[in-house]
Amino acid sequence: MTILAVIDLGSNSVRMTISQFHQDGHYEVLERYQEMVRLSKDMGDDKILQPEAIERTLNALKEFKKALGSYAKEKITVRAVATAAVRQATNQSEFLTAFEEIMAMPLEVLTGEQEAHYDYVGIINTLDIVDALILDTGGASAELILVRNRQAVHEVSLPVGAVTISESFLEKDVVSAAALFKATIALRQMLDNVSWLRQVAHIPVVALGGSNRTLAKISRRQNKVLDLPIHGYRLSKQDATQIYQNILSKNLEARKKIGGLAKERGDIIVGGLLPLIELLILLGGQQVIFSQAGLREGILFETIKQETGHDVVAPEPAAMTID
Repeated sequence: MTILAVIDLGSNSVRMTISQFHQDGHYEVLERYQEMVRLSKDMGDDKILQPEAIERTLNALKEFKKALGSYAKEKITVRAVATAAVRQATNQSEFLTAFEEIMAMPLEVLTGEQEAHYDYVGIINTLDIVDALILDTGGASAELILVRNRQAVHEVSLPVGAVTISESFLEKDVVSAAALFKATIALRQMLDNVSWLRQVAHIPVVALGGSNRTLAKISRRQNKVLDLPIHGYRLSKQDATQIYQNILSKNLEARKKIGGLAKERGDIIVGGLLPLIELLILLGGQQVIFSQAGLREGILFETIKQETGHDVVAPEPAAMTID
């Protein structure tokens, strides 16, 4: 039995999953931790991590370190990775130093392609999909992976996410039509530069990331099916766009009161859902499948394969769901 902790330092939140796995490929999640830290907040065009955001993030990491302290060092392996905010930061080296001083380990900065790859590995081992477009919308980036016959044939990372779209284009309270139009045009131009998207049509979108999963949580509340797990939850394009329209019609305080929408996500949810809604329209897809598995699971699954030689034996979908 091996214990692996994966720390995922994202642009909007920092997460840690501690799992144990066995030589036959079986694994169990022991603990999960998550803190909303908004590391990418106010980075601006100069892409500078701000002191307040750094402090929030380091404080969350100190709590993670305490949790790791309950495991004997010789019995646990820890891998810490960072994504878009740290990847884009011009003061990256200073942040990496601060991280290592607190956690006594290096922080690995993933490329966008690595991030997309781990998303694919996490999803393909836990969802029964054949052809799909995977979308992982984070705080400062969005990863797209085209899956054909269960194989990843294209992967790309775009420097746009829930926080960056919201801060660059949208009002925090009432989102105006003009602001939403500007954001939409900018996003469409970025998607138009992904040449292989022009050959993709009428396949489901597999969505992950906090903003996208919020759509599933709102739907579950509306339909009174809270017993259904987020992982594998399905939503029609019509239902997804209707929920988005309802979110758009409300000011910030009203958005915070929507069942299933976390209050701390109210100011970025409009921007955070825009990539998913645009891709549904662009591709003509009729269904969204939500995934709870992603980067951290992908790292875990690759580790299991490398160390045991066995394919992953995943638990039931309900075991993955975090509400």
